[in-house]
Amino acid sequence: MRIDGDMLNSKNLLSSEIMAKKKVFALRIAPEIMESIEKWAADEFRSVNGQLECIISKALKEAGRYKKSKENS
Repeated sequence: MRIDGDMLNSKNLLSSEIMAKKKVFALRIAPEIMESIEKWAADEFRSVNGQLECIISKALKEAGRYKKSKENS
């Protein structure tokens, strides 16, 4: 499959739109915890950021504290 400039531009726009909706913050974390998260993420073929988001989302859902807004559905 040949990828042309229009496909790349539309993919980049979509990624930019998704990223624009996410908040950015700094996280201080113990090196041992970070190492464990990095290994876990690699095992599941995710980025560390994606792994952290997955862990946090699951914990929020299990605690009954995550309510998906209509905008995110």
